[in-house]
Amino acid sequence: MLADITPVILTYNEAANIGRSLERLTWAKEVVLVDSNSTDDTLAIAGRFPNVRTVQRSFDTHAQQWRFAVEDTGITSDWVLRLDADYMVEPALRDEIAGLTPAAGTAAYEIAFTYCIDGRPLRASLYPALPVLFRRGRGRFVQDGHTEKLSIDGPIVKLTGRLLHDDRKSLERWLQSQSRYQAQEAEKLTTRPWSELSWPDRLRRTRFLGPIAVAVHCLFVKGLIFDGAAGLLYTAQRVTADLILSMHLLRRDLNR
Repeated sequence: MLADITPVILTYNEAANIGRSLERLTWAKEVVLVDSNSTDDTLAIAGRFPNVRTVQRSFDTHAQQWRFAVEDTGITSDWVLRLDADYMVEPALRDEIAGLTPAAGTAAYEIAFTYCIDGRPLRASLYPALPVLFRRGRGRFVQDGHTEKLSIDGPIVKLTGRLLHDDRKSLERWLQSQSRYQAQEAEKLTTRPWSELSWPDRLRRTRFLGPIAVAVHCLFVKGLIFDGAAGLLYTAQRVTADLILSMHLLRRDLNR
């Protein structure tokens, strides 16, 4: 099965992460890296891995970048493993994937995540399981707020192995990104009908319930209060993201 998979990664200034991700993909015949004109050492690090092929494309949206990465970079394998630069394929997951014998109708495999803070795994997170491994031609990327969603045409099978999510970029970079991301989320929440929003998005659209709900859910429902500084930092990040979203929503109210 591993010989039928091409891992694909999008990058922009991911020097803090990309080496650790690529070290776990040496089993792949080819890894396609689509870079948005990085200005740090991302490309130099990627160049150390002989199975990596880099393609440059200026970024417009996540959905468009992923469509290009999967459809226009010359991938010929039956399966695509879509990864962020801070996703790590651990040996147990690699071995599970190697042993797969997909049924003809299987369109994708869903994989859950273990979220890490500076290498420290958390007992839980708000990060959902995703259809990360999919049959080429059976997935369609659509923009959803600040990011993309992969719509799968056909049955999805859940795997037991987990991906690590371990972003080591700086807090300053994270804050800059969140300001941009949450502006796009505010656009989504204010333009979509109430009936089309998920319950978490409905809470966020209230302007004030979102941060409170996130804090309670992370600390007490997910149990992150028992993960020490790592759990508290993750909770603080998620609450901060929702507070930034609330500020964007309130600014829109004032502008109207």
